Amino acid sequence: LYYFSHPLLRKIALDLIWVFTDESDVKHLLFRDGVFVDRFGEECSNPSEKSTVSIAHPFDLSAEEVNDWRILLESLEIRQPIKQAYREVYRLTDAERATEIYSNRYAGHILRQRQLNVLAAQRGWHYGLQGVWDGGTDLVTKAFPEYKLKVEFWVNGGGEYEVDTDQTGIFDFVFSDQTRFYRDGDEAHLNLEEVPPRLLSEVFRDIDLFVGVCSIGNDPEWEDSGPLAQFRRYWGDYSFGELTETASTRRDYLSRLIPKLKIADHCEITDRFLMVRGNRRTYKIHLGSSNILMSPNDEYLCIIPGKEKHKIFLPFDGDNTLSLILSKAFLLANDSDITDKTILSQIG
Repeated sequence: LYYFSHPLLRKIALDLIWVFTDESDVKHLLFRDGVFVDRFGEECSNPSEKSTVSIAHPFDLSAEEVNDWRILLESLEIRQPIKQAYREVYRLTDAERATEIYSNRYAGHILRQRQLNVLAAQRGWHYGLQGVWDGGTDLVTKAFPEYKLKVEFWVNGGGEYEVDTDQTGIFDFVFSDQTRFYRDGDEAHLNLEEVPPRLLSEVFRDIDLFVGVCSIGNDPEWEDSGPLAQFRRYWGDYSFGELTETASTRRDYLSRLIPKLKIADHCEITDRFLMVRGNRRTYKIHLGSSNILMSPNDEYLCIIPGKEKHKIFLPFDGDNTLSLILSKAFLLANDSDITDKTILSQIG
């Protein structure tokens, strides 16, 4: 109980799901109002003093258990300091088992290079900017000494496209390719099935973040004014395509949040979109990119994010796209009140 009473650690510890393991049992518990509760919010007896204690990871929970924890945290309005119940989980696919030594899960994306460089550094990865000179690197790497492994996420500048550069010759964009793992001191690629599953999940979570944040597909102005026309097909495919794990988690939360909102009667969630029925048009907000199509003919609607905020409880921080989706939903559900001429001219 030391962490729960510590003046600094208390706030963090109280909002986390803990794992208590002894010889005969494993319990996932939350400490609330002086007692331990399970995923249903029911009080449990104190764990054995001989239990091993660790922080829970959703990779070790069933889908049903994760869903129950999400419902409980939302009902208690707990915003976790570390994403647990809403943490994205990435498991090997059949395609990755077939390729064995590499993953193409995040290949084929067009990323803003400088943004990738900054974000990679923040997440503990190493990358060197590529440019028109010969010495640029094409690897985003991270070492895991505790596992004696390292990972490489391949990105390439230029190639078959004439990519814009800044005044110093650095490429504005790079193209993503394979992800590979290696053992320390071994140049041979490691079979993906040999990578510890939880480590692989966390690596893919980082790369998913790189793509989700740095992809040009998230630029709402690209359709009309993107600097490179040859990228527009990719922009459309990414902006309105299949959902990533992060976007799927976002959809799960919105499916429970939307019925509680005053605009609930205007909204419906589909496989990839939040459908919003306004008085003028019906709008399809993509749950991955937050970009918008208008029914009935799927015209693109460009809305530049503003500073408007809605006071809605969110169970985790750091998802700006979720906030954008909600802001756009509130705006479009009341599209009769829109006065912005740029938006009105597109709605028609």
